[in-house]
Amino acid sequence: MSFCSFLGGEVFKDHFQPGIYVCAKCGHELFSSRAKYEHSSPWPAFTETLREDSVAKREERPGALKVTCGKCGHGLGHEFLNDGPKRGQSRF
Repeated sequence: MSFCSFLGGEVFKDHFQPGIYVCAKCGHELFSSRAKYEHSSPWPAFTETLREDSVAKREERPGALKVTCGKCGHGLGHEFLNDGPKRGQSRF
């Protein structure tokens, strides 16, 4: 499964089959379906990355980190701190 930018019809938002989500550009493993949850945003939402090196992060503004592929640097969106389904969890 490739995780890609929202282009007006994100195909993986409501996709909950077991598997691994990978970078659309290089195939690097990013997220497990076990970390995916339903959210009101138009993008798929995850609570955590598959591995520590799955993504790279840099602060964009307080409470939001810019997230890129840990291997090729392809833009993946944001990590919103303390905006996950449980208290203290992030939302990717």
